Amino acid sequence: MSSIELGSPAFKANPYPVFANVRKDDPVKQVILPGNRLGWLITRYEDAELALRDARFVKDPQRALSSEQLQQQFGNIPMGQDADSEDVALRRPAFFERHMLGVDPPNHTRLRSLVNLSFTPRFIERWRERIQAIANELLASVEAKGTMDLVNDFAFPLPMLVITKMLGIPREDQDKFRVWSNLFIESSGDPDSFRQNAEQIAAFREYLRYLIDKKREQPAEDLLSSLIEAETAGNKLSQGELISMVSLLLIAGHETTVNLISNGMLALLQHLEQKELLQQDPALIKSAIEEFLRFHGPLMTATQRWMGEDVELNGKLLKRGDYVVVILASANHDEETFKNPETLDITRQDNRHLAFGKGIHYCLGAPLARLEGQIAISTLLQRFPHIRLAVAPEELTWRPGALIMGLRSLPVNF
Repeated sequence: MSSIELGSPAFKANPYPVFANVRKDDPVKQVILPGNRLGWLITRYEDAELALRDARFVKDPQRALSSEQLQQQFGNIPMGQDADSEDVALRRPAFFERHMLGVDPPNHTRLRSLVNLSFTPRFIERWRERIQAIANELLASVEAKGTMDLVNDFAFPLPMLVITKMLGIPREDQDKFRVWSNLFIESSGDPDSFRQNAEQIAAFREYLRYLIDKKREQPAEDLLSSLIEAETAGNKLSQGELISMVSLLLIAGHETTVNLISNGMLALLQHLEQKELLQQDPALIKSAIEEFLRFHGPLMTATQRWMGEDVELNGKLLKRGDYVVVILASANHDEETFKNPETLDITRQDNRHLAFGKGIHYCLGAPLARLEGQIAISTLLQRFPHIRLAVAPEELTWRPGALIMGLRSLPVNF
């Protein structure tokens, strides 16, 4: 049985040739994943879209795994209502997956409805001026230096400042969330890594409980207060669901955008003719953002899925309880779907990439990520038209973890 080091920083530097070979030779491929568990890699666009939409590919392991399989993967841990206990929070990373991305209907429908109104394109558009102001402030703080780390000085703080403001979280707590976010994202897909970081997981949970209690006592006009109000109004958000939902909004609410901005800028700085084209015609920013999402998107894989029943896919029998990994980075480079997929083309039309998923689990924050990406990259190119890489591309380091495609840093001069 072969293995692919999906989470390896070295592999992430250029995974696309490997994915192209897998798509050609074994598009539904069983491999050994971190934690020594077997999983199916789905690499072609058509198969990936099916898996993202099809209800037979389930999010909740309790709907797919036998008692013995649950014991093997998660240990002797209470499920159901008992999953709110402190012990579970420390030993089972799935505790933090009891949100929209970790459940199936009808729970998914109920949970998503609680935050839908806060992430409509119309609501997000109201944040345009504030996002622009944050972008201007961040770039003004480094302008005199002539150099910056685009990730740490700009791409990370911008979406973090936005989502914490939306939720009503103090700005001074931003650094804490960077530590916790890195822990969860970079440990994704590796149960052993989560268990090794039990102390940080407990600290994250404790902080979220503190925040929720504080907002209960002093509600404000923010998203967190609205979620608490929905819970007390009888929408049946348990304490565990509320904590999990906030963790999702905090982490997913900025991670995608961090990588969209930094990966997009890296793509432009490695394809200067595309950078010049965008500078000459700033109206191309919308199609450019879609191409960045496809070409070197913020996520390598979709979030976890299990087989809810036996399914034959591309000649392979995926059995009930099997673990499935949809490789978004491969599907978005499928030559059967995209013409010249290895070419960055910011004018590309009908760009049906899967960067935000498909079906009922389509990314709720996609409108926010798109708006932040458009403002961030447009502002960068306007204020720093001569921006360029400060190091050779091979010197860049990618963050570990199978879920995300993100740089540790991106030094630039301007």
